[in-house]
Formats: sequence, structure tokens, C-alpha cells
Amino acid sequence: MSQIISLEETTPHLNTGKRIRLLSYNIQVGIGSVSYRHYVTAAWKHVLPHAQIYENLHNIAHAISGFDIVALQEVDAGSIRSSFINQAEYLAAHAGFPFWYHQTNRKIGNIARHSNGVLSKFKPSEVSDYKLPGFLPGRGVMVVRYGHPDNPLIMLIVHLALSKRARLRQLEFISEIVNCYEHVVVMGDLNCQPDSRELRHLLNTTNLCEPVHGLKTFPSWRPQRTIDHILASPSLEIYDVHVLDHLLSDHLPIAMEIQLPSGLELAA
Repeated sequence: MSQIISLEETTPHLNTGKRIRLLSYNIQVGIGSVSYRHYVTAAWKHVLPHAQIYENLHNIAHAISGFDIVALQEVDAGSIRSSFINQAEYLAAHAGFPFWYHQTNRKIGNIARHSNGVLSKFKPSEVSDYKLPGFLPGRGVMVVRYGHPDNPLIMLIVHLALSKRARLRQLEFISEIVNCYEHVVVMGDLNCQPDSRELRHLLNTTNLCEPVHGLKTFPSWRPQRTIDHILASPSLEIYDVHVLDHLLSDHLPIAMEIQLPSGLELAA
């Protein structure tokens, strides 16, 4: 079992049958892109620190603070390019999340630590991570468990590969995890659109559903592609699925509100 990191002590209490606000956000390691030209002119920010990183992270923290569980992609876990800031920890501290965790999937010396992250206002009962199959290493899925072992809520946080063949293998792996549980949410940058072969495979081999079709998240300054997703089991009632208009990354964040089924309790 992976370590669960707590930033502060809390008094346990239970929340039952309440709505929980979820957010998935590819933050592009704190680089605020607002144009295609920034992929060229700001490419150096992927390997070197930049003066705007603190302001960008502060703005992201403000944008995510109203949510209960936040899935992060393209987070740096502390390297030269992030001024050795663990960005998941920084955002948790500045946005008011008592629990946070990161999964580093690719390390490039001291230059970069490519990671997924989760920020939570509820205490997970377990956090584990798995390396995903692919032609190139460096992709993983975080599995965050809440509630009682007999009736858990499972959150899967993922950033999939750019290759279609690799994504299909990765979603086959993820579908095996999904099918072990009744209440599941998959959040992340899946790098594929709803009508893609690989995403249709996931939806056809599990009971996951796409609550709202065609919410465009990329690129943030002129959204044309639906590649960031929140998918949920039918046991979870879904409310208020939308994309937030925040130009703080090359992706827009996607939000969803879920209602916990009767008997499912989360500790906070």
C-alpha cells in the first residue's frame, strides 16, 4: 500500500449521502499557455524554472479550492524545472486540502519528475499506484479508495499515452480494476475523444458511463478536443458536469458533482 500523506490533523467525522465535488485538471506543470506559439517560445519552461511559477500555482490553487477531490495530471514532484517544489503538496497547502498524494511515473535526472496527483478533503482508506503497459515507460494510474472495504468508493486518476495502441492496452488494464468494484470514478487526461476505439472499449467492457458528451477541454484558449474526462459508475448520481473557463494551463479543468449512494461513508 502506498503512503497516505496528511498535511494537518483533523477530527474524524462521517459524511453520508452528500454530494461531492470532483475536478480533473492537467496543469501542465504550472505553465500558463494561452497560444500554440507558447509550445515553442515557452518550451524551455519544461526543463528550467521560471519566475511566474509561483503566481501560476497560486492561481490554480484558488481555482480548485472549492472542490472536494481533485485529480491532477502533469504535476512535477520536485525538480529543477519546478524550483524543487512538489506541486501536489504546494497546491494542497494553498487550496486547503488536508490530504494529498503524488505518483511519479517518469524521472529525468534532477530536471523533471513527471507525476499524477490527488488532493482530497476526505481521508482515503488506501492509496495505491500501478505502472501502465505501453511501448515507452512513464505512465501510471493511481487508485484511491474511500470508505469501508466492503463498500468503497474508488477513484482512478490517470494520464494516458499519446499512442492509440498504447492507450488501448492501458485502458484494458484499467478496465480490469474498474470491474472489481461497484462505485468507481475515472478521472484524467485520457488523450482520446469519446468516439475513439480505445475509449469505446473501456465503456463497452465496464459499466462506466460518460455523463455528458463532448465537453471540449483542449487547447484551453480555443477548445476543440474532448480529451479530459470524468467517467462514473451508474450507482453514482451525477449532477452539474461542466468545463471551467480557466486559462491557467493548455487544458481546461472538467468538474462533476456526485451523490454518494446510501451506506457509502467517507471520513473527513
